[in-house]
Amino acid sequence: MKLKALLERQFELPSIPKVVALLLVELDRPETDLKKINQLIASDPALTTRLLQLANTPFFKLCGKISSVSEALALLNLEQVRTVAQQAAAHASLKAVPGINLQQFWDYSFNVARVSRSLAGVVRQNQQAAFTCGLIHAVGELAMHLAMPEEIAALNEDVKPLDLRRAKAERRRFGYCYATVGAGYARMWQFPQPLIDALEYQYAPFENNVYEPLAGVIHLAAWRARGKEAGLTDRGLAVTFPGEVGVALGLDIDMVLQQDPFDWAAHT
Repeated sequence: MKLKALLERQFELPSIPKVVALLLVELDRPETDLKKINQLIASDPALTTRLLQLANTPFFKLCGKISSVSEALALLNLEQVRTVAQQAAAHASLKAVPGINLQQFWDYSFNVARVSRSLAGVVRQNQQAAFTCGLIHAVGELAMHLAMPEEIAALNEDVKPLDLRRAKAERRRFGYCYATVGAGYARMWQFPQPLIDALEYQYAPFENNVYEPLAGVIHLAAWRARGKEAGLTDRGLAVTFPGEVGVALGLDIDMVLQQDPFDWAAHT
């Protein structure tokens, strides 16, 4: 499928059923806890994406400026948040995307978000934007699975969705990858330009004529999380470490590993 045709397709990102249920319960309380609402939404890529879509619409006159859940919640009222949650409830499923283990995908995305936020703090980038971008960095993968299931199923036989080689394999086969798709949707949703650039160039940060450090942060965080999924040994980590990106950010492999929320002892 051509990229233009894919981006013209409408799709619903599936939310995490437990998170949606807890969010609706919290919204029904006489006195809602905004901190808890923030935490719940920020743990779900689909809810985060929906909230940012709404907050970045021209209606609120902050189009292209809202880059985090907390910023969106400061702009929206609770009824609008409730509507988002109710719509998400209709698409909350563990089996909504053929070829994707959604629980694994959600866990992976949240881990990328946490590492991104931590790395952003080290290199003095916007930590909220980094967390958001890390959380939603692979929504393009879900879109590709939903829009072209047969083509993707054939690719999945050779390279799994969370494999370190996935973006390269998609580019070779389709001419684009999940990063391009995610950025295309983010552009249509009028997300902030730094988020769009980070999503688009996360796979190859130096392809952007104006280097976006946030893309490098997401690149390193995704390497970490995909390395976890692959069960890489210390040697495997050293061999696959994207040193060129690390140098650009002033980070070596040890500095990146120190930001890691994973218990690597269980995976090496």
